Amino acid sequence: MTRKMLDPLVLHLCGDVSGRRALDVGCGEGRFSRMLAERGAQAVGIDPTPALVAAARDRGGMSPVRAIAEAIPLRDAAFDLAVSYITLVDIEGYADAIAEMVRVLRPGGRVVAVNISFVSASVGPGGGWQRDEDGDELFVPIDNYGSEWSAVLEWNGLRIRNWHRPLGAYMSAYLSAGLSLRSFIEPTPPEALRSHPEFSRAFRVPWFTVMVWEKPPA
Repeated sequence: MTRKMLDPLVLHLCGDVSGRRALDVGCGEGRFSRMLAERGAQAVGIDPTPALVAAARDRGGMSPVRAIAEAIPLRDAAFDLAVSYITLVDIEGYADAIAEMVRVLRPGGRVVAVNISFVSASVGPGGGWQRDEDGDELFVPIDNYGSEWSAVLEWNGLRIRNWHRPLGAYMSAYLSAGLSLRSFIEPTPPEALRSHPEFSRAFRVPWFTVMVWEKPPA
């Protein structure tokens, strides 16, 4: 899903990364870091999960560091680009994480942040599409949008707490960190996928947001 729908857009927004230092915040096993490295970036990824950092190290192509996003153990102004690819939704101290990304960016550097849509994420545990008597999907209910709450997700032996926050909470954190918004996109899949069952819902309800923020020049 994310590979077909998001990867081309996110790579485009990262721009020409050849010879630039890029930080992948919440890199997991290093998939996106490797994509940046293949395009010439000096890619460093951070992740708090030992097994994922070990997998990233084994697969090579980038430099993984075990660390939390709220306290990045890297020097100030060391990177040209910071990428958060659907990770802030899993970070309790999201405002601290954003501030840390800004700290390690050089002046004029950019943050490319992908997140779960603030609309679809507000459905909450047990939510989903409402259906008519024939089973056809009608709409997605929205509730508790203005509150911050979380739910625990588990898969493949991993256990992650996923957070819902309203859009205003994230925007305030970015602006408080001194960033300027350069792009805000609610992407839909490529038109060729409209009839594909896996992607049809994403044409009706936004699943993701993609933002580009810039640190002020010196």
